[in-house]
Amino acid sequence: MRKVSISAFMLFLFMIFPAWQAPAQGPSTDLGSSYVKIVDQVLPSVVNISSTRKVDIEGSPMFSDPFFRDFFGNGVPRERVQQALGSGVIISPDGIIVTNNHVVGDADQVKVSLSDGRTFTAKLIGQDPLSDIAVIRIDARGLPAIRIGDSSKLRTGMLVLAVGSSFGLEGTVTHGIVSSVGRTGLGITDYDNFIQTDAPINPGNSGGALVNMNGELIGISTAIATGGGGSVGVGFAIPVNQVMSIVRSIQKTGRVVRGWLGVTVEEVTQEMLKELGMKTAQGALVVEAAPGSPAARAGIRQGDVITSVSGREVKDASALKMLISQVRPGTTVPVGIVREGKAMRVNVTVGDLSKAQADEDKQVVKDNPFLAGASVSPISAALRQKLEIPQEISGVVVTGVMSNSPAAKTGLRPGDVIMEINGAKISGLSDFQQVVREFKGRKISMSIYREGLVLNINLSR
Repeated sequence: MRKVSISAFMLFLFMIFPAWQAPAQGPSTDLGSSYVKIVDQVLPSVVNISSTRKVDIEGSPMFSDPFFRDFFGNGVPRERVQQALGSGVIISPDGIIVTNNHVVGDADQVKVSLSDGRTFTAKLIGQDPLSDIAVIRIDARGLPAIRIGDSSKLRTGMLVLAVGSSFGLEGTVTHGIVSSVGRTGLGITDYDNFIQTDAPINPGNSGGALVNMNGELIGISTAIATGGGGSVGVGFAIPVNQVMSIVRSIQKTGRVVRGWLGVTVEEVTQEMLKELGMKTAQGALVVEAAPGSPAARAGIRQGDVITSVSGREVKDASALKMLISQVRPGTTVPVGIVREGKAMRVNVTVGDLSKAQADEDKQVVKDNPFLAGASVSPISAALRQKLEIPQEISGVVVTGVMSNSPAAKTGLRPGDVIMEINGAKISGLSDFQQVVREFKGRKISMSIYREGLVLNINLSR
């Protein structure tokens, strides 16, 4: 074999390809300058938010304990002030700002600081705890509203910038890529549908902007996955299309309108496939179709697997909840199901989730040293769906607690499930009513379910 020296070989290539030159780098050569232009454009639209609220400490079960009362004596604190720091995004020149509900929810006062140094007191226009979105307004005009993008066009690998007030440091900008879209089942909100990004998101970024390389808002930063309180490259943002849908609903009706199917569902597992007559573990298995619900009226029943809504694939239980929530109440949509191994389609006229919740039977406790001031309802399919109460949990749901009431001092909160009182198991509203009627004495022992935990409360008065 003939040997050719490297220099001779390079000369040979040059003679064959005399016009060869290094490939052009295109616009990415000046990526740093591109970032500067985007930041200059976006930064004035992102605000710093500081909220405060007073919390009644005296109503805490801990301070109802005689030990703590003896320890503190007459100096038992009555209340304390909680502070929260976050970010927000100006979406309208007339002072409309969107942020996370956990930043401003239940706040007594909300302060907004603009990038030009001005500070305003904000008014809460509307909130949606289920998606963790809130809309506030400041009394100002001609504000630099951000340009709204289209989150449906996002693809994994796209470059993004996160803008907010990390650790209270206003105007902090980080960059990264879209790591994934459509993340569900995280348990961060009731309606998980997140953009995942490795752009560092830290405490204080909540409610801030996630923008694309055109300087358009494509998400509201909401949460991080972390073991130590700081970013580890896994952050989540609510897609802007979902955000703006909620904003429009709040502005138009004063509340968020969501579709309701009326089913309790669970995930389809590999172990279920043979029994269900399915080949892949996807869809949402119906555990219960509430009597009189849209699902029941359409013929959906226990054991069905819901696989699609309006032609859109249902990957899991979280995806079903999200898809149904986006359907306007009163609309009839085709729903694909698998029943005993056979694919079928039924037409469902979707209901209104908020009306379904309003129709629940309620009881307001009036005469009880520990429970007076609490409103309770049975656990319906709608409430179980909304609060994500496991199927094995039974009892009554606390739907409201009057401030400074005995129930508030007991430590009850809206969303709690009262499972047992003084040894009597509560399986529904009738059990609860009987226990309250027969209640005697100045002691109470309760088991309640709260956000994934079973808590025991023991008090005496």
